[in-house]
Amino acid sequence: MTRVLFLSEQDTACSQLAQALHARRGGEARSAGTRPASELHEAVIEVLAEVGIDISRRVPRVVTPGDVEWADLVVSVGRGDAFPALPGKERLDWNLPDPVGLCLEEVRELRSVIEQRVAALPL
Repeated sequence: MTRVLFLSEQDTACSQLAQALHARRGGEARSAGTRPASELHEAVIEVLAEVGIDISRRVPRVVTPGDVEWADLVVSVGRGDAFPALPGKERLDWNLPDPVGLCLEEVRELRSVIEQRVAALPL
């Protein structure tokens, strides 16, 4: 099974969406950030609840060397250039928009985009 680490800057939105959606389809995944915020983006919690996924108790966390070592695949969901090269790791850069400031319908659309990309990842 491929272990996927979803990386973002704050670990509040896209990385959490991707991790939750990948786990729902049976994949092993973690999410983390380089500078995690104190809480998740409220709209992300809401749009995942709409599809039966509860992440309301999750807290953004900082990426650790152990996370990187654990992962077979690292997916940068924000600005890929914000993350250092990870020698020996397969890496994808999705360059997704930050949902801060997006209306709920736009966050739903972002969830759909992430769901499609997650579906293309190996399990």
